[in-house]
Amino acid sequence: MLRPASERPRLAPVSGAQPLGPLARARLAGEIVGACLKARHYLREAPIESVIANLRAASASAASAAARNPTPTNLEQARRLGRAVAATLRLLPGDTRCLVRSLVLTRLLARREIPARLVIGARAEPDFLAHAWVECAGAPVLSPGDGSFARLVEL
Repeated sequence: MLRPASERPRLAPVSGAQPLGPLARARLAGEIVGACLKARHYLREAPIESVIANLRAASASAASAAARNPTPTNLEQARRLGRAVAATLRLLPGDTRCLVRSLVLTRLLARREIPARLVIGARAEPDFLAHAWVECAGAPVLSPGDGSFARLVEL
């Protein structure tokens, strides 16, 4: 169910960037949904390392070059995209929890040549629980959880 426009989350401008208009918002939502479908498909077919490689494939060489020079603008844009991913996937049926959100955001960031790491962590107490999030320039872009997750792997 769609919320009234006044209640929908707004994307903060990126260093002088203008708020997205209706057409740009629709394109971004379409890109997010498409990335979600790809991520879900890849997860059924291959191990996580291959999934991430496939999602990043569009701009792997450019992204590795950009990784040497992360900028504050990249972090701001990554946070903005993270909010858009979370808001859009909240509306979709099916499993759109942390791993799918993280994979979708990884895809969007790679397409924009913004370097990022997908982090998977876990905790054993009080119950075993795993969590995934994305970091850009060493800062979380998607929620890293409540701080109780030990980092297991960065991809």
